[in-house]
Amino acid sequence: MELLQTADPHRRHMACTLAAFAALMLSTSLADAAPDGSGISDGAVRIAVLGDYGSGRDLGGPGSVTAAKLAAEDFHNQVLGKPIEILSADHQNKPDIAVGIARQWFDIDHVDAVTDLAVSSVGLAVAGLATQSNRTALVSGAATSDLTGDKCSPVITHWADDTYALSAGLVGELSQRVGKQWFFVAVDYSFGTAMVKDASRAVTDAGGKVLGVVRYPFNTTDFSSFLLAAQSSGAKVVALAGTGADTVNAVKQTHEFGLQQGGQTIVGMLTFISDVHSIGLRDAQGMYIAAQYYWDDDEASRAFAKRFFAVEKREPTKLQAATYAAVRHYLKAVEAGGSDEAKAVNAEMRKLPVDFFGRPAHIRNDGRVVYDLSLYRVKKPDESKYPWDYYQKISVIPGDKAFRPEGTGGCKLTN
Repeated sequence: MELLQTADPHRRHMACTLAAFAALMLSTSLADAAPDGSGISDGAVRIAVLGDYGSGRDLGGPGSVTAAKLAAEDFHNQVLGKPIEILSADHQNKPDIAVGIARQWFDIDHVDAVTDLAVSSVGLAVAGLATQSNRTALVSGAATSDLTGDKCSPVITHWADDTYALSAGLVGELSQRVGKQWFFVAVDYSFGTAMVKDASRAVTDAGGKVLGVVRYPFNTTDFSSFLLAAQSSGAKVVALAGTGADTVNAVKQTHEFGLQQGGQTIVGMLTFISDVHSIGLRDAQGMYIAAQYYWDDDEASRAFAKRFFAVEKREPTKLQAATYAAVRHYLKAVEAGGSDEAKAVNAEMRKLPVDFFGRPAHIRNDGRVVYDLSLYRVKKPDESKYPWDYYQKISVIPGDKAFRPEGTGGCKLTN
């Protein structure tokens, strides 16, 4: 910078002072525009994937690890000049094991964020620990709407289709298309309880009636008594509120007992494409499913699926897609805010628009990620033209209608 030439020492001193001040402002502005990485704790951004490795169909688990690594690759495996590290472990569907692993990650391994957290009891337990430990919880697996209700937190964001959306949105659409008499076959733990509660309210609000509810233990193989109860009820819609092997076994047995042949419609309230792959189109055809992601929906969905398939040799589930979107948005927020401190980065995440596979989305104060939900019907075998061509889109449920209105779930952050 060229200084003013003058013989007056006072004017020369003032010119130097102004130049120094301008240089300071310029350096401060540049620092604000491009954080230097000093806000990254322990010299790395560590993201841990805590999932279910034992289901046999990979709803999340190892595939979620791949999804998180693909998100890190989008940033060339570093953010603000600091490396991105991806850790992983199997929670074995047990909250106590999950909490033990997460506690070691937070206290010893300096993990900044944890994701996946399939199974509602695991999600609630680990998200609670993350809140106590001031770590970020990117919940892409657990479905319970309590995570953005009375269990909400400034460090939790919920990326999975939750029990409210999978009931209220699904029920509203199907009550018009199929029928208003419902029967629920639900797994007997927190997810099933929350799903039946939300869905029953939605059935009533739609002018329908719940004709019955039966509950079965987790990992049931024989559904005969539960399905016979559903069949004898005469309900137009039989809703399966379970996951994984339970859903696979139940759907296969609905055909054995002739529920579809008798005019009943089967709804998989939390069903993954990997479940449909295991069931097969012969038995799964005609079933209705709601999801925020299907690999063949559009170009952006197919682009991610192509990268995922190259590693896993299978199409991604909606849980794995949500893990990718969550980790990618988290890293964007770290980069934009210059920090991985949990409250700071979560505040940044809520400010930034979410790119959900090319579709707009946003994060509310209660941590709910709001996106459009799609209703699909599983294709008949002769409608499927290539591998994994399983879903036909029936309708799109706008996010503001699919998810519980902010401020009505008991979250203290919205008061």
